Amino acid sequence: MRIFNTFTSVFLLGILMVSCKQETIQGDYFGEEFEISRKASKTSSPFDGISGKDSLQTQIIGEIKEVCQAKGCWMKVQLESDDEVFVRFKDYGFFVPKDAAGKKVVMNGAAFFEEMSVEDQKHYAEDEGASEEELAQITAPKKTLRFEADGVLIATQP
Repeated sequence: MRIFNTFTSVFLLGILMVSCKQETIQGDYFGEEFEISRKASKTSSPFDGISGKDSLQTQIIGEIKEVCQAKGCWMKVQLESDDEVFVRFKDYGFFVPKDAAGKKVVMNGAAFFEEMSVEDQKHYAEDEGASEEELAQITAPKKTLRFEADGVLIATQP
């Protein structure tokens, strides 16, 4: 009976350790360093509770799809929910490498919605190298998922 209790205790401890395991990502920090929270989201669910001009301090994990090729001053991040988040960096305080597309990223900061003006859409499209025809198709403001990161961790391995 005692062996059974010991085995059960060790088994339950193992389950507890696995369920409490934090995401472990090796990489490089840009901006402020932070600890990855167990509550870091891989989907757009943090945006569900946000309305109007509200924001939510959170962490989001995704894959970098695009980076500003002028300076590395913004990036687009794809989430597991197939949503895309437009990310800028707090107070223009840091940039990310221009070759970071395709890498996993953890972002710490504020999630919010923003209606992006036609002018801003065209500016970012120009940063991406859009043609005159593509720029001419931008004619209306667009509601976007946004994130202002005070720190990001870009994985050095996929």
